[in-house]
Amino acid sequence: MEANNLSPIGENTVNNSYSLNSTQRKLLLAAAAVSSGCGLAVELLLGTLASYLVGNQALAFGIAIGAFLAAMGAGSYLSQFIAPNDEGRSLQRKLLLAFIGVELAIAPLTALLPLGLFALFVVNGEIWLGLFLVTILLGILAGLEVPILTRVLGTEEEVREALAGVLALDYVGALFGSLAFPVILLPMCGMFPTACILGALPALMVFFIGRSFPHLRRWGYLGLILGILLLTLAPATIPISNNLENNLYSAPIIKRVQSSYQRIVLTRKGQDVRLFLNGDLQLSTLDEYRYHEGLVHPAMSATALKKKVLVLGAGDGMAVREVLKWKEVEKVVLIELDPEVVKLASRHPQLKAVNGNSLQDSRVQVINADAFLSAPKLKESFDVIIADFPDPDQDIIAKLYSAGFYRRLLGRLTDTGVFVTQASSSFFAPKVIGCIAATLAEVGLKVNPYTVEVPSFGPWGFVLASRQQLNPEKLQLPVQTRFLTEPILHHLFELPKDIELGNVEINRLSHPVIVNYQLRARWLNY
Repeated sequence: MEANNLSPIGENTVNNSYSLNSTQRKLLLAAAAVSSGCGLAVELLLGTLASYLVGNQALAFGIAIGAFLAAMGAGSYLSQFIAPNDEGRSLQRKLLLAFIGVELAIAPLTALLPLGLFALFVVNGEIWLGLFLVTILLGILAGLEVPILTRVLGTEEEVREALAGVLALDYVGALFGSLAFPVILLPMCGMFPTACILGALPALMVFFIGRSFPHLRRWGYLGLILGILLLTLAPATIPISNNLENNLYSAPIIKRVQSSYQRIVLTRKGQDVRLFLNGDLQLSTLDEYRYHEGLVHPAMSATALKKKVLVLGAGDGMAVREVLKWKEVEKVVLIELDPEVVKLASRHPQLKAVNGNSLQDSRVQVINADAFLSAPKLKESFDVIIADFPDPDQDIIAKLYSAGFYRRLLGRLTDTGVFVTQASSSFFAPKVIGCIAATLAEVGLKVNPYTVEVPSFGPWGFVLASRQQLNPEKLQLPVQTRFLTEPILHHLFELPKDIELGNVEINRLSHPVIVNYQLRARWLNY
């Protein structure tokens, strides 16, 4: 009988409200935690997906989180219009039904909307508008949950207790959701299976609630069916998303990896194997030697001592391959954030063939860590430091080009040591190379910017820096190369007239101006 599950508090209770038993209360509080955890995980998923598709991580997460929170506020406001004139058992019945309805709506939308957003991008749709609308819809539904649960759990005398309980579990759930998504769900399941799993959880909570409330039992069975369907759909999203992803690349995809940090894709067309990170081209095996010879050998030739070399980024092993050509090298320390990149470069036959299996060389030590934190803490100093980080189009990457990082890194550079960093496209983003040069000069180094022509990228910038003034005309090249010669090496430092190095600000941790230089570049006109 329902009276055994919703029992009167007492004859004099205000509004003739009905209390919940201990099991029902705990179940609804658990539902609050699950709802919050799934909601926050979905926000992170949408932000990750948008930043993967179109870059601009700050804007992607700004829309995903900001619009979601604003929409939750709208949902909370709208909740007051649910059963506004009911009281007692009728009120609790209608609120429970409303909560069940919200969960059953959130479940399929959470599972399917991210995949729809991906499809929208593939067909060149308005991705930012799509992200905004998806976020608003899910946010409004999520905003209904806490007010409804609070009203279900509370009577006039228990509002504070009910609100405290719901919010406490809501925040605990948010913590678990924010950790589970990047640490467990994304790397283990992938983006779109994760969306299905997150959608299935609210549906399964409906099933458990239905078992505890007899008048909701049939809705519980619907939740069970929906949850099972979404879990069954999870593995099916992989071939669906793979087929969609295939349309983003001009060559067949031969390897896909979703790590905790990024989407790694390897394509092959004939002899051309290309590595993409979050959709951005990192290298083509047809011409990568030009880039990596240009990155490594000017620095290696600029110092008499080159026994110890520190390489930051460059987990594909190509830069390490060039470093190992110098017989004087006794030790190479490679710091790469993403272990999946190193694993791919060490195991995939096409990459191993190109990088010469350099990461397996006995002189090479691989450290999987954040170079920003770990490199300055190394115990030893290095004769050459090579930085091959992604382009600074996000604040989180811009710190790797900041005066603060360079100043801390100087402690790991010997007095006669040389530092070199990639500096983005010298033609399309000339202010980036200028900013990097100015920032390195700010920390007391003598700088020598230069460019290399790489067919896959066009003119590409680098900055060589040391405590002593270098003379490029005295650089020698005693190692075997495919592109560089000594005359070419000397002329790399003759910058074209359309590359202006002045009129830039210093890139600082507190003011990452380099992001604007990277994003507001000439390629916006192409």
